[in-house]
Amino acid sequence: MQLLLPQQCSGICFWLHVCSQKESLYLDRVRQMESARRSGRFRVERDVLDELKLEEVTQRKSYQSIVSRLPVLYWLPKYSVWDYGMPDLISGISVGIMHLPQGMAYALLASLPPVFGLYSSLYPALVYFFFGTSRHVSIGTFTVLSIMVGSVTERLAPDVDFQKANGTNITAEVDVTARDSYRVQVAAATTVLGGLIQVLLGVVKFGFVGTYLSEPLVRAYTTAAAAHAVVAQLKYVLGVSPTRFSGPLSLVYTLKDVCSLLPNTHLPTLLVSAVTIVLLIAAKELNSFLSSKLPVPIPVELITIVAGTLISSYAHLNTNYTISVVGEIPSGLSSPSVPDVSLFGEVIRDAFALAIVGYAITISLGKTFALKHGYKVDSNQELVALGLSNTVGGFFQCFSVCSSMSRSLIQDTTGGKTQMAGVASSLIVLVTILKLGTLFQELPKAVLSAIVFVNLKGMFKQYYDIVTLWRSSKIDLVVWLVTWVSTLLLNLDLGLAASVTFALFTVIFRTQLPAYSVLGNIPGTELYVDIETHREARGIPGVTIFRSSATVYFANADLYLEALKEKVCKNDIKPTTATLEDEPGGTERENGTVFVIPTTPRTLDGRWEYLKGGDPDCTSLGWMSELQDGDTTTLGSSSEDTLSHDLERVSLGSLGKWTWDIHSIILDLSTANFIDTVAIKTMKNIFQDFSEIDVDIYMAASVVEQLEHGDFFSEKITKRRLFASVHDAVLHCLNHLRSSSSPSSSSGCCDTNCW
Repeated sequence: MQLLLPQQCSGICFWLHVCSQKESLYLDRVRQMESARRSGRFRVERDVLDELKLEEVTQRKSYQSIVSRLPVLYWLPKYSVWDYGMPDLISGISVGIMHLPQGMAYALLASLPPVFGLYSSLYPALVYFFFGTSRHVSIGTFTVLSIMVGSVTERLAPDVDFQKANGTNITAEVDVTARDSYRVQVAAATTVLGGLIQVLLGVVKFGFVGTYLSEPLVRAYTTAAAAHAVVAQLKYVLGVSPTRFSGPLSLVYTLKDVCSLLPNTHLPTLLVSAVTIVLLIAAKELNSFLSSKLPVPIPVELITIVAGTLISSYAHLNTNYTISVVGEIPSGLSSPSVPDVSLFGEVIRDAFALAIVGYAITISLGKTFALKHGYKVDSNQELVALGLSNTVGGFFQCFSVCSSMSRSLIQDTTGGKTQMAGVASSLIVLVTILKLGTLFQELPKAVLSAIVFVNLKGMFKQYYDIVTLWRSSKIDLVVWLVTWVSTLLLNLDLGLAASVTFALFTVIFRTQLPAYSVLGNIPGTELYVDIETHREARGIPGVTIFRSSATVYFANADLYLEALKEKVCKNDIKPTTATLEDEPGGTERENGTVFVIPTTPRTLDGRWEYLKGGDPDCTSLGWMSELQDGDTTTLGSSSEDTLSHDLERVSLGSLGKWTWDIHSIILDLSTANFIDTVAIKTMKNIFQDFSEIDVDIYMAASVVEQLEHGDFFSEKITKRRLFASVHDAVLHCLNHLRSSSSPSSSSGCCDTNCW
């Protein structure tokens, strides 16, 4: 065996050492790669899980979005036939029976053939079944909307435009077929455009637009619309043919023409109308008296039109007494047609009014029933659903629809549970159109007008609102009266615009005249209320809490500042000498400056003293000798320029000789939902003015972000002056006073509740 030299041994050891190190590095690298591979796999698995969760969330959101736009997908799979089937069927039949007479009668209000009222009771209700969120409203014809449509159709298609020509002479006979055909086109175009407006407003989340129609406004508007309906139906009740006017004062002109035609009243028609009205009123009163004993109301209106049709048919009222009847009612459904787009420009104003009024009535009824039965109504989706109902209905020659109070109450009282009741009522209308429509051709129009008259009784009862509002709110009473008068005189579209404008002005007016109050604490609580109206409230020593009942903005910022000074002067300032009321001298005010003429020997003769911003009603002036140097001037020896210059030098600092009972003022802005730049500048001035007389100003407000954007905060006005509540500000004021009275006190906020 060959022996290795020491040098060779060391080389081999070095090589082995290097190899072992390489192997160790290799193993470490393998371990790192394996660890990376494993962590990568886990990371991939986590990525897959995250993607699956994201996809699931996306699908869930997509499903919720689809369900929110098509609510039938949410409630129909859960529909229980055993629990809801029979109540919905009974309710639907009851409502469907009401649809028949009301649909035909309200078509006369729209100046359309009665069959189009049946169409309007069919298609929109089916569309609402898929998109509506209210379970108890009955969609179909309504008095106010029918009158509004009638004003449009008669304005764009008056009788004088369709008088038949006999050679070169134009006779008084009207081509009724051509006139009605064009009126249907006008009504369909108006309905489609109004529906599109509603859909657009619903998509952009403008469902709150109905809140601008207050309850007094809506009730006054419907009351005035009832007067329009009465005048419009007089021609059918009296059997006369007055000229129908349009535009402002059209109601007055039409009523004047009707009165001039009273000697030409058709007595048989008047007799039919009077008898029908008396019987309907008696039957409805009996129905109301027996409502607690009857499972479903007696279909008085349906019985009336059936009886009227039978009597007219067997007595030949049309041929023997020339009583106007409904005439031909086509059987079957009409095919859809595209409305005349060229009419959109002429009816856009009316369409917008129809869209707003119809939505306001529907959402108010929907929320009423939702609150009663414990479910939620989506205001934006209701706007979309009503818009689609009108849009689709317009393609089938329907006129504008919304929910009806009378039918909705019947649907609720007869046990209706879901929108399936609307489908059942639509089936009743469908059967009537297909099979029974021709049976009503001999129905006198006077009977339908009588139904309209009696159904307006509820709206006429709204005149009692005048007495109620007189006792509760004078401003709401003024809104009611202005709405009623403007709707009567300016017609329905302009009347609505004028009413909404006036109602908004009343809101602005009330924000400019808010109630200002000084608050006190109710012992044992954190509540702060008006000291003048609550005897149990106690003022905080040295602290004045000032509140305005309205948000401070550019229109009332100056009033806020004046009210603050008045309240502070009235409650917290005490002079060290005689007050102005004690002075035997006189006062003069000029440009916000109070001039005091002292007549005592202690002052110089013929000299006047003034104080900038002084108020003789709440401010007391001291003697000239007690004012600071430079704060007085002799008018007889000073020029106008010198006086103006001296006036600008006067500030609240000139009150330094006065004795103050307060050390802090808290401005309660906790109810403010916004603050504009003008109000921010006013607040800055308040901080600056009162700092000159060593009075600290604090604010309780939540509009921090808007204050920051308005550059409200500075080195002198920090967020330490802003608190989340009045109570927090009061605690800080008291702690700050206590700490400042201590020799070891340090300036700064010691309260943790400041912003």
